[in-house]
Amino acid sequence: MVDLIKVAKECPSLNLTVQAGELLEMVNYCVMTTRKELEQQLANANTETYLTRKQTAEMLDVDLSTLWRWNKENYLCPIEIGGKRKYELSEVNKILRKGETL
Repeated sequence: MVDLIKVAKECPSLNLTVQAGELLEMVNYCVMTTRKELEQQLANANTETYLTRKQTAEMLDVDLSTLWRWNKENYLCPIEIGGKRKYELSEVNKILRKGETL
């Protein structure tokens, strides 16, 4: 059986006549490759990064006391990881995208 992917990469302007089974094999290959890429992107998107108070304050260009106030106002609340307060990067990015400050 001909490796259609290899042929297509080596000779992209070549006209081919393919059998239905070969076409089906190529479509399945494309679907599986795309599926793996999308699954990896989803896995990467679901991996959260956590920032320290100092990193968060620097990123938002605010004082640590502002982070304390925002926590009291439920605007940006830290989570506790190993007894330390951390901020989710995704939440910090939401604030940056909005361009909001209190």
